[in-house]
Amino acid sequence: MIHHEAEVHETAMVGPYSVIDEGVRVGAGCRIGPHCHLTGNMTIGEENDIHAGCVLGDAPQDLSYKNAQTFLVIGNRNRIREHVTIHRGTAEGSETRIGDHNFLMAHCHVGHNCLLGNHVILANAVLLGGHVEIEDFAFVGGGAVVHQHCRIGTRSMIRGLSRISKDVAPYCMTVENNELVGLNSVGLKRSDISLEHRSKLKAAYATLFHGGLNLSQGMKQLRENELIYEVNHLLDFIQKSKRGIGFPRKKPTDLGEQIETSPLDEKRHF
Repeated sequence: MIHHEAEVHETAMVGPYSVIDEGVRVGAGCRIGPHCHLTGNMTIGEENDIHAGCVLGDAPQDLSYKNAQTFLVIGNRNRIREHVTIHRGTAEGSETRIGDHNFLMAHCHVGHNCLLGNHVILANAVLLGGHVEIEDFAFVGGGAVVHQHCRIGTRSMIRGLSRISKDVAPYCMTVENNELVGLNSVGLKRSDISLEHRSKLKAAYATLFHGGLNLSQGMKQLRENELIYEVNHLLDFIQKSKRGIGFPRKKPTDLGEQIETSPLDEKRHF
């Protein structure tokens, strides 16, 4: 059923038993599978592929929501697989925004006021709390849970089933409980980042997290030199963090010492 005041482009395809409510706008070339519900103040761009059972634009799961006029904006050429849910914003006039060329696999949830960039991949059953921000080309593994207000940096990778409650630094790999395990080397090799820049990123990572300095000292040391874009972005991202960022664990010694939390873990905030 399509509401008479919904705007659905003539080239869009809508599957059986799907419902498109008033206030929804669907762009050219979109494919909407069966049993979907598109509702609320929502704009969907062009050539999006929305699979069966998705619920997009519904009211936020937020007790503070009081029927305000809020929005969901979805860009172009996204793949949204089965039973994904994406909620619109909470506060009056606010929005949830999905960029372009993203891949949201089956059963993901994107909470209110989330901001996803471009070329982001959320594997199956990823859960994003409200106000999560994800930069371009990030990958979140299946079943991972991201706490509200967290930020996930560009070209980072989060292992499946991880619990993320702090910001994930750009270009890094993160596992359970916010632990960094190095750079996302495979992702960086597949990108357009040169070998020279990847090497400088590796050196910056070593300075920040394995250089025997606290985070502020490591950042200050790096900023004393001319920086490539990627290192500068990494430092700016960390500087702007409000929740703090994850850290590596201390490496075990040659004497077989058990892995323990690094003292840097206590220096995550400025």
